[in-house]
Amino acid sequence: MRNNNSASEISAESLLDVAALRADTPGAADVVHFNNAGCGLLAAPVLAAMVNHLQLEANIGGYEASAARAEQVREFYAETAALINCAPENIAFAGSATHAFSTALSAIPFDAGDVILTTRNDFISNQIAFLSLSKRFGVQVVHAPDLPEGGVDVAAMAALMREHRPRLVAATHIPTNSGLVQPVAEIGRHCRDLDLLYLVDACQSVGQYPIDVAEIGCDLLTATSRKFLRGPRGSGFLYVSDRVLRAGYEPLFIDMYGARWIEPGRYEPVETAARFEDWEFPYAILLGCAAAARYARQVGMDAISRRTPALAASLRDRLADLPGIRVLDHGRQLGALVTFAIEGWQPEPFKAAMDARRINSALSFRHFAQFDFGDKDIDWCLRLSPHYYNTEQEVDQVVAVVAELSAAGGS
Repeated sequence: MRNNNSASEISAESLLDVAALRADTPGAADVVHFNNAGCGLLAAPVLAAMVNHLQLEANIGGYEASAARAEQVREFYAETAALINCAPENIAFAGSATHAFSTALSAIPFDAGDVILTTRNDFISNQIAFLSLSKRFGVQVVHAPDLPEGGVDVAAMAALMREHRPRLVAATHIPTNSGLVQPVAEIGRHCRDLDLLYLVDACQSVGQYPIDVAEIGCDLLTATSRKFLRGPRGSGFLYVSDRVLRAGYEPLFIDMYGARWIEPGRYEPVETAARFEDWEFPYAILLGCAAAARYARQVGMDAISRRTPALAASLRDRLADLPGIRVLDHGRQLGALVTFAIEGWQPEPFKAAMDARRINSALSFRHFAQFDFGDKDIDWCLRLSPHYYNTEQEVDQVVAVVAELSAAGGS
């Protein structure tokens, strides 16, 4: 499918010094990394922030190192908040986007019969979490329908909001299994009109697009650092709105960092999003996350959001012209995830052939996306996800390799 971001928009390179960005990215010299939707390649300042702190821990001790770096630790909250347009007090560190998502869900006092309204393209772990809540508490999970061209039908979703008055509305901004970009701000406007709690999974969009939680209108937003933000694995964050904090939402298992034990039989949660954090932190990783958010902002999210999807659009359009290739991405807006099926190959051998040519990619399977892959009648696909430090020459290389493998066939 042709994308709204035409290949001509790759001229966003003129706003970026791609050669310097690649020099700042050690892995770029070794591989064609088109798996940024899995993990982005670390930039040198991110790696340095983590290694330097680990060295400090080794030299003076873990507690002492975190105390010595207290100011830099606080910068994680300031940098992340600036990235999504909120206050530092609205940010909580998390071990992953899924950790952030499940912690947010645990704060909602679901009762039997409550409705969770979501989409057919929400992330697999989110869908499983909803089913788990249904199994344990009798929550009803309702999925809004898609438009014929792909993506959620917001008008139909709004009608379901009015019909069910859901306890929670949830949407994944960019699903992991395709290039679809969902209209989360449009959904948010209906949630605000009806005063509904709204949770957004921004795992694939933070670091790829400018994110403004005020514009989206969400109460809760989760993200990882390892993908397009190019931060370390084992990290993510949760945004918690002021109205959620004022309403007293707190995680099911709150600990000594998020609450104060004020009497033998009573505790009080802290006033900020820190109530969603635990006392123990991987401080080296947290400092790497701060460096990754700072790096993205210094590169410029506007330029990133032009170049990254445009590279993907060029890749998608050229793959669509190859015999034996079926590009799978559908929707009014498409981002930097490019998915396709290939005739004559099984999944693991095909990915192994890409790996052998030093092209990083990822496989997706039907059990990752039961609705989407069922609609497309596929069992697996390959996912390619370039980023702003990738080049047009790498797009050429990847297209040539896929054409070669398609012509050769596999097993």
